[in-house]
Amino acid sequence: MATGITPALALRSSTGVEVWKSNGFKTPFIPDTEFVRDESKLCRAIVYSPNGRFLAWANGSTVQICTVSDWKVQQKFPRPKAFYLKFTPRSTYLMTWEIYTENPKDEIKEKPNLFLYDVASGKEVFSIIQKRHADWEMHWAADESLFALMVGGEVLFYEMQPNSEFPTKPVKRFGGVRNGGVSVSPGPSPPFVAFYVPGSKGAPSMCRMFRYPNLESNQPIASKSFFQADKVEMMWNQKGNGLLLLTSTDVDQTGVSYYGKTALHFMTTKGDSFAVQLNTEGSIHAVAWSPRSTEFCVVYGFMPSKATLFNLKCDAVFEFGTGNRNSIYYNNFGNLLIFGGFGNLPGYIEIWDLNEKKKITEHKAPDTTLLEWSPVGDVFFTATTAPRLRMSNGFKIWHHTGALLHETHWPEKQELLEVSWQKYAPGTFKENVISKEKIEGIASRTPQASKQKYVPPGMRNNSGAGSGETPTSSSTTARAPIPGLPPGYRSTAQLKDKKQKNKNKNKTNESANGQNDRAISAGVNDTAGGGQKKKFRPKSAPNPQSVDGETVETPKRPQATSKDPEKDKKVKNINKKLKDIKLLKEKNDRGEKLELTQIAKMNSEADLLKELKALKAS
Repeated sequence: MATGITPALALRSSTGVEVWKSNGFKTPFIPDTEFVRDESKLCRAIVYSPNGRFLAWANGSTVQICTVSDWKVQQKFPRPKAFYLKFTPRSTYLMTWEIYTENPKDEIKEKPNLFLYDVASGKEVFSIIQKRHADWEMHWAADESLFALMVGGEVLFYEMQPNSEFPTKPVKRFGGVRNGGVSVSPGPSPPFVAFYVPGSKGAPSMCRMFRYPNLESNQPIASKSFFQADKVEMMWNQKGNGLLLLTSTDVDQTGVSYYGKTALHFMTTKGDSFAVQLNTEGSIHAVAWSPRSTEFCVVYGFMPSKATLFNLKCDAVFEFGTGNRNSIYYNNFGNLLIFGGFGNLPGYIEIWDLNEKKKITEHKAPDTTLLEWSPVGDVFFTATTAPRLRMSNGFKIWHHTGALLHETHWPEKQELLEVSWQKYAPGTFKENVISKEKIEGIASRTPQASKQKYVPPGMRNNSGAGSGETPTSSSTTARAPIPGLPPGYRSTAQLKDKKQKNKNKNKTNESANGQNDRAISAGVNDTAGGGQKKKFRPKSAPNPQSVDGETVETPKRPQATSKDPEKDKKVKNINKKLKDIKLLKEKNDRGEKLELTQIAKMNSEADLLKELKALKAS
């Protein structure tokens, strides 16, 4: 790397937490022996602080914080059930969240599950009950002068005063946002605050923007209403003067998509609001702000999807054409952009120079589940991780010209769960120079998928089979040869079968229908060539198994339930979704065309597995 600084990688796996380092550009990454590897098999989370000074992780027993300069542990918090970790914007505090549970045997049934710790002293300064699994964290102002927390249908605001105790009571409340959301801008204080309120009884959904502390209903700076929005994702640019609203529905009432409909809206702190106009039909796959805060990119439409760059007036300023893409990744300086085609797509990667609006290169990184740019801005990693993919785990480091610089295959029977670049304070690196020449890399040791055309076993000895030629109609009916006999040999039974088929062709439809009717009424079907009978079994009957030559029915396993009906209901719903995803995967493997929303549903498998794991662990 041009700066002489090579960020380290923090890795979380099924065998613990470790840190890997490299001694310089194009040198391999190896485990850092200065970091004492955590050998716990229950590590659920790992995170760097925004200023790059600390690394924190939860190992199933404690939450630990170490300093990156010497990798020495500074604090330990007794939070064995911690599931999520997140630092505040200035790295002053660490938030920990665990799945909310109630024990009927405890005297105090409702106990806090969201905690805030002071990083310097290690003291717990705040705790509260937060039952929300998504959007669980506190929303902080960039200078940590206040934070907002959504509990139930109410948003609570806490103000931080210099040289005073940490606040335990909110100074402001904003109600009426049940099943909605809140987002605080990352710009200068006092910050802007956006509230999403879902529609009900025919009323539209609404997003309103306020300037704190003026939160009265008649004082919004900007507002946007929209129908068909069961969910809304709010995305601020880094300057905090623009807000994107990605809306989605669970079901598309127009019937165009089976699983839902998406739309994109834009609001500014000057009071403007727009609906982002996309010039083709289909779902929105990805939206991302440029770190420069002056433009944003959208990937949308049926595959091959389109990609468009918009300015702050929602005018399209550049078209990237079409491609197999469903994700967007900017580097920290906004001069390089990656389009990825992951999940149900086979790992397409396009790298663009945004200064000149030119594609640098394209290649494939199959089975990618994670991608992240280095803070230096000229290289990135791709990783294959569990639980999305439990086989062939590992990570690769790539140069922005497409050269492979490093490759690590994770040991078999172990799972790589997470990879993260070391963070640095803002201003540490200057904008990287985009190379015009391709860097020489290494050859990948990952086995390549065979490009040979698949040929069914019964056609493999035919001329042209496997060579890419299309077999003729006569060769299509050829049978697999019997071992030891010449190709094309047919047994007496096969010849009789052929003669019988020829006779059947000359028979009338009435005779054919009569045979079908008798077969159905008798409840049996003739097997081709063999003359054997098999019992008619309805599709709903369980699959039989053969034990010592006798057929037995597979017994149904009893369903395990807990003492929490609400938890059982969530588990049941997730299992149903996973079953649907399995069916979609089978369709995809058979080559059937899927809707984009079906593809999106398949890509949600990892999140569902993680949520299911969290419920079972509680």
